[in-house]
Amino acid sequence: MPYQLVIFEDNARLRQSMEILLNDEVSFRVVAAYPDCDLAEAIVEGNKADLVVMDIDMPGIGGVEGVRRIKGSCPNVKVVMHTMFDDDNRIFDSICAGADGYLLKNTSPVQLITALQEVMNGGAPMSPFVAQKIFQHFRGVKATRDEFNLTAREKEILELLVKGNSYKMIADKSNVSIDTVKKHLQNIYHKLHVNCGTEAVAKALQHKIIKLD
Repeated sequence: MPYQLVIFEDNARLRQSMEILLNDEVSFRVVAAYPDCDLAEAIVEGNKADLVVMDIDMPGIGGVEGVRRIKGSCPNVKVVMHTMFDDDNRIFDSICAGADGYLLKNTSPVQLITALQEVMNGGAPMSPFVAQKIFQHFRGVKATRDEFNLTAREKEILELLVKGNSYKMIADKSNVSIDTVKKHLQNIYHKLHVNCGTEAVAKALQHKIIKLD
């Protein structure tokens, strides 16, 4: 059964292109597409959405506030930012607001579809450039004592996640199955007291759990 998808994008041509691309009735079904997110909560709830693709720079309240409102009323709905902006403030504001992924608009159609599938499986997709921005931002964070009792394998999996790797890429690099990666991530989320990949990445960097060099 396809995931119910809502698109918020003020560029009419891009919005229509995304509707055509993503409305495949297999993985996703586009149930609504709007040029702003002023009524985001009502739209998401009314359409029983599973996933939202959100632009940042739109008329009205804008994408960051839109994410915050959606997560406030529908915390289980996944929200992926899809934007041309790669500056630090917008990235971190979006993550703090609850975004589950952050993709730049130069992401290819195939990569976009793969990333949206990934987020519905618990991943935290980010364009490589965005992942590097986050990576660099936390290089100066003071190390804290690791009180989370992660195993060496769990730290390896978490480090690959922080670097923006997909489940499949993590599995290939770790020589394990995708199901094993998912089990490791479930254990990691439990130990870090987080609910998703985005929160795990943020906490790992905040507490400098992984090696950044």
